[in-house]
Amino acid sequence: MKKLLLHFFSAFLVIGCTEDSIPKPQGYLRLEYPVAKYEKFANDCPFTFGKNIYSVVKHKKNCDFNIEYPDMKATVFLSYKQINNDLESLLKDAQRITYQHTKKAETILEQPFVNPDDRVYGMFYDVGGDAASATQFYLTDSIKNFVTGSVYFNIRPNSDSILPASEYIKNDVRLLIETLEWKSY
Repeated sequence: MKKLLLHFFSAFLVIGCTEDSIPKPQGYLRLEYPVAKYEKFANDCPFTFGKNIYSVVKHKKNCDFNIEYPDMKATVFLSYKQINNDLESLLKDAQRITYQHTKKAETILEQPFVNPDDRVYGMFYDVGGDAASATQFYLTDSIKNFVTGSVYFNIRPNSDSILPASEYIKNDVRLLIETLEWKSY
């Protein structure tokens, strides 16, 4: 009986080991986000804009807001200022803040935005590399309103790791820019 069990066990091992093992392909992280849906955001401030329904707008002070993406640990910081005959200074400040990222940035692409029908003019900055903020922008009517914005993640910058989330939010920022309207016109 012991011999029969030993032969059976040996045969089982030999049969079980005859197939060649196939290595598994390397896996990649797959991040999926909901399809963006937009709604108009308006309050007592002199502007309105479209925002993703999956983001949360938090009022800070005056007309400054944080648009938070909790699932992505990211925030769009929006600041509003009245121009008060100081447009040149506000433009220089917005550009200076963007170009402070040149130490870590591989590229900074400037994309002008002009919407004369709604009197919205500005610049969208696409910052490549491991800069702290990959997206910066400013918008103005050139007379009395000036809005700046930047996107920051609540993690150490690594453009490869955050690329899907960064692209998702970058599309939301582009929509914000395209839908911004001044209330006083």
